[in-house]
Amino acid sequence: MSARFNRAWRLFATGLSFTVFGISGLFFSLLVFPFASLWPHRASRQRAVTMVIHWFFRALVDALKRMGVMELDVAGVEVLRSGAPAIVVANHPTYLDVVVLLALTPRACCVVKNAHWGNPCFWGIVRAAEYVSNVDPAGFVEDCRRQIAAGYTMIIFPEGSRSPAPNRLRAFSRGFAYIALEAGAPIIPVLMHCDPPAFTKQMRWYHVPERPFRITVNVLDPVGVERLASHEMPPALAARSVTRAVEAHITQNLFDHGFFKTGN
Repeated sequence: MSARFNRAWRLFATGLSFTVFGISGLFFSLLVFPFASLWPHRASRQRAVTMVIHWFFRALVDALKRMGVMELDVAGVEVLRSGAPAIVVANHPTYLDVVVLLALTPRACCVVKNAHWGNPCFWGIVRAAEYVSNVDPAGFVEDCRRQIAAGYTMIIFPEGSRSPAPNRLRAFSRGFAYIALEAGAPIIPVLMHCDPPAFTKQMRWYHVPERPFRITVNVLDPVGVERLASHEMPPALAARSVTRAVEAHITQNLFDHGFFKTGN
């Protein structure tokens, strides 16, 4: 009975958290964003909005932990909090990955799917924070380069969507590599893991696991793009080289850390 009650509580707490998240996003889009758009200084407006989002997601993660829905383990997170602009490249096992990374990174900018720009809960947030749409490949690279030049860390999931299975990655797209080559910014590989699986591509929000899920975040050492591609390479070849190297590096570390299992 205790286990059943515990699972029912976590289901209720999960639903409540997502409801609060959606209502808060709608409130921001309908009320806060119109006032924020009147802010005369664009750069300071973006800094203020980015910090509000950071603290909101910190509060959301803390609430999920306190309610017994999730646990969080982090390693090497000081790199994300250093304030130095970089490109975070992470695998994407769960829906909550972006929430956790934004909660851990004070000055962050995200690459957002085009669908979110019309979402009633998100459209005001992504515009006020000046997140980057991936709809235009050429403009995408320039927009990301500009955000890095302004001092922001770009958070990118090169799989493009959540991983297809607990032991597999989607092929990485090359967008982050073009950004790194253009901006000269370091790449920070990040390993994301969730045990037991929750909020995966195959699961709905109400598919609550038997016990609280644990999200583990391992931030690896930054990698300079000059180590992955020579200056003499044509841009397309250099981007391919960087993409392959980072994908192989993350995949190998997922095995080394025990997040991926051999033989599955």
